[in-house]
Amino acid sequence: MSKTTFILMGITYYILFIICLIVVLNFINRKERKKFSQMIANLERDKNLIISASILSELNKVEPLVTNSDSKDVYENWQRRFKQIKDEEVPRITDALLEIEELFNEKEYKELKKRIADVELDICFVKTKSNFLLEEIKSITLSEERNRDTITKLKASYREILTKYHNHEEEYKLIKSPIELQFENVDKLFSAFESSMEKNAYQEVGKIVKAIDDIVGNLKVVMEEAPSIILMGKKLIPNKINAIMKTKEKMEKEGYNLEYLNIDYNIAEANKKIADVFQRLNVLNLEDSIFELKTILDFFESSDNDFDKERIAKKIFEDYSRTILIKVTKLNKINNDLYKKIDDIKYSYDLTNEDVAVIGEIQEELAQIHEKYDEIIELHRSKKSYFVKLGKEMENLNVRLTKTEEKLERSLRTIGSLKEDELRAREQLDEIKDILLKAKKQIRDFKLPVIPENYFVELAEASEAIEEIVKVLEKTPISIRILNTRVDTARDLVFKVFTTSKEIVKTAKMAEMAIVYGNRYRMNKEVDIGLSKAEALFYKGNFKNALENAIVAINIVEPGIHKRLMEEYQ
Repeated sequence: MSKTTFILMGITYYILFIICLIVVLNFINRKERKKFSQMIANLERDKNLIISASILSELNKVEPLVTNSDSKDVYENWQRRFKQIKDEEVPRITDALLEIEELFNEKEYKELKKRIADVELDICFVKTKSNFLLEEIKSITLSEERNRDTITKLKASYREILTKYHNHEEEYKLIKSPIELQFENVDKLFSAFESSMEKNAYQEVGKIVKAIDDIVGNLKVVMEEAPSIILMGKKLIPNKINAIMKTKEKMEKEGYNLEYLNIDYNIAEANKKIADVFQRLNVLNLEDSIFELKTILDFFESSDNDFDKERIAKKIFEDYSRTILIKVTKLNKINNDLYKKIDDIKYSYDLTNEDVAVIGEIQEELAQIHEKYDEIIELHRSKKSYFVKLGKEMENLNVRLTKTEEKLERSLRTIGSLKEDELRAREQLDEIKDILLKAKKQIRDFKLPVIPENYFVELAEASEAIEEIVKVLEKTPISIRILNTRVDTARDLVFKVFTTSKEIVKTAKMAEMAIVYGNRYRMNKEVDIGLSKAEALFYKGNFKNALENAIVAINIVEPGIHKRLMEEYQ
């Protein structure tokens, strides 16, 4: 391609790029104008909705209701506010919208965006003022219907209250005067409501309706809660207090110390609270009264549990006061007897001071327990404490005593086991000697030509171990630890001798039997040589090798002889 062609192509691409750029920018511009156009249309619509026909309609409804100076002032204030919105606020927004239109036409989008935001805020503010004004006007135009509906419901509730009162007048006898006074007030307020409605005094009517609603609501609560309050405050709680006082007096005569329960103080505080509840009841103020009286009643109900705990604790205290003393005395006697023999026990069984230190510890623990027991008994006799506490302390003391008792039992078992170990060692010595005699008898009975040397070595070791047991048993004091070690060693060595002697005899018998069995094949030269070698080894005491040689020799003429010899031996 020539240079000219390249230049033409470059110019063509540049022109195409410019065209595309113009198309894209034009598209973006149209889209943005459309967006702002829609926003301006929305603002125009919102502005037109600020002044609704409802406000004018409601103002026209209010005009016939203006019958006094107060209502006239309110009506004029509403007209003034409406006029301000219609003649000042809305035209100002209209002017602002015209400015926005001008900016839109001139494509001043940056400034346009800011002005749209300001106008949106302004329209929202004025619209809120308009809606608030409409609600105020409606509060009057709709008040008659709303108030009539409310009063109708209140009259129905009031009639129910009157019916309930007259049907159960005896239950409200205590607050008859304040209730009937409230009935009079309600009647007067109903009359005042009718009078105010005739005068179109709707602001006053709202206050009257609110007052009637409050009084009727309070009377409804009084009708529901007053009987329960009177029943609890005049009957249930006083009866419970009387029962508690009788129980208290009876238990104190029986030796119970109940000062820690603060019964007299709690009763005095309860009476104060009850008096306060009834003082408020006289003015029909029942706030939290049932809750307070229920709390008092529950508290006194729980006093029965306190009395029961004290009775149970007394029984626990009395039971432990007997058993602990008996047990401490018994354990002291056992421990003292043991303590007197401790030197002999230490000498007899070669014990150190550390080995028997537990005896002194037990003696000290028993002394401390006895001392604590005396303190608890003294507290009981002086009546300075109560059984719940005394019983708990006795329980704790019994736990301590039980642990000390277990410690003493372990000590007795340990000392007793020393004597048992000695007796058991003597019995095992006889058993070991008997096993050794059986081992010797096995060797003697077979009349071996030669006894292997290892038998005599093991026999000497076993005999020496038996002598060591005898030495320990004859020695004073006896060391049980060393004695047990000697017994274990001797038993192992004697069993080893017994096993060795049994194995020697068994092997010698099998070798002898093999040689005798093989004599029938001596005409075979190889068999004769092998059996002769086996006989020589047998008379030298090498029974194992003698057996092996005999079996190898016989196997020449009779394969599998080993298995048959074993069966024959068995």
